[in-house]
This record gives sequence, C-alpha cells and structure tokens, in this order.
Amino acid sequence: MKSPLEQALDEKILELTSGRLRQLALLALKDEEIQYMQDYANTVSIKRLHYNDHGPVHMRKVVLNTLSMAGILNEAGIALSLEREETGNFEDSRVVLFLAGMLHDVGMSIGREDHEYAGAYMSVSLVERMLKTVYGPDMQKRVILRSLILECILGHMAARHADSLESGVLLVADGCDMEKGRARIPMLIKTASRAGDIHKYSAASIEKVTITKGTEKAINISVTMDTDVGFFQVEEVLMPKIEASSIKPYIELFATSRGGDPKRYL
Repeated sequence: MKSPLEQALDEKILELTSGRLRQLALLALKDEEIQYMQDYANTVSIKRLHYNDHGPVHMRKVVLNTLSMAGILNEAGIALSLEREETGNFEDSRVVLFLAGMLHDVGMSIGREDHEYAGAYMSVSLVERMLKTVYGPDMQKRVILRSLILECILGHMAARHADSLESGVLLVADGCDMEKGRARIPMLIKTASRAGDIHKYSAASIEKVTITKGTEKAINISVTMDTDVGFFQVEEVLMPKIEASSIKPYIELFATSRGGDPKRYL
C-alpha cells in the first residue's frame, strides 16, 4: 500500500501532466511491478546497506524535479535533444523524463555497485510495455524513447558520460533530492560509525532545495541548510552531478546556511 506521502506526490505529478504523459502517468503510478521494484530497492538501500531513500518517494521527487526543470528550459526557449535532433517533441521528452525518473534507482534492489547498469537492464521490458500503451504501433518512436530512457538511467550517477539534454536534466534532478527527510530513516537506524557517515549527517542538515526560474541563467537551484555541514552535500554530491550534466550552462546554484549570505557556486 502506498504511503500518504507517495499519494501526495502522485497528485503533484499528475498536476504537471497532460496528453500522452498524463495517460502514461495514470498507468505507471498505479503499476504493481513498478511499485514492487521501487519498494524492494528501498528495502535493500535502507535496511541492508544503510543508505538513504532510494525508493518510491525519492523516485517520485526526482520525477517532479525533472518535469519542473524541463518546463523551465522549454519556457526559456531551450529545446531538449529530441527536438534539436528532430526525432521527437517536448511531450516526448517529458515522457522520457517521467519513466526514467520513476525507474532510475530500481537497480538498488540488487546492490549499490553499478546499480545504474542493473536498473537499465531491469527496466527494458517494463519501459517497452509502458511505451506501447501510449505510442501503440509507432515502433520508431518507441525505439527512440526507449534508448533515451536507458541513457538517462545509465547516466544518473555521472560515472558514464551521457550527452543528451534529457539525461542531463535527470542527473541534476536526482542530485537535488537531498533534503533532510531523505536521510530521516538512516539517521534513526543505529549502526557502528563508518567511513561515509558524513553523507547522512550532511544530508540531515539540508532544509530546502528549490528549483525556480533563474535571473542570469534559465534555472535557479537554491539550497538552504541549518548547519554548515550541509555544504558537503552541495559540494560533494550536487556539484559533481551538475558539472557532469549537459544542462550545466543553464544553471545558477546558490547555498545558504543559517540565514547567512548566499554562497554562489554557478
């Protein structure tokens, strides 16, 4: 059964959809296979590996981030790769971002190492099934979108260079989900101290990440935190993803701690 937070996120996602994307979202958000894959990925992430949320809530938040950023870029007149390459339109790009966001971390159900590759492999048949529901017999479009969705999933850790603007959007959208709620459960689970604990403690200090229209560049990302340890999340988690992203030229990034002056990174 979905949590109240998952249900609330579903409603927010549906508010941003129309046309084919809405048709797809209505199916995917209630698809049992997707739900079970997300749930088990989270079980492995939190209970076995003691990482933060990599499940249905996180993946829905990433979907919201991708749709928000894609919308801002579109309003600024910045076409994504499908439009630039004349292989699709903006609606197709939104379909790609939705499915990639919903599936990008399902590979965590196998383990952390190379989970983006595991996730891409696990998602192929599901992606094809979902695309058939909205694109029907248009095999060319299904092949193109499937390829782009897999590129997004494979590229979301920045370990593999991904060239499309769609993959760049997902990469940054994933990095932006670092508010303290994501680290709540790992913080409650008592484990022996280990290298890497700085990740959960720094994530617990992040109060808010907002994505809005920028003033000098298309997208403004602003991070607020209650302690300076949150700068670790910005500099070691978010910034590397932005640096590797194809949409870096369109981003301005600010971080503020305890009501101080904003620190500008981009």
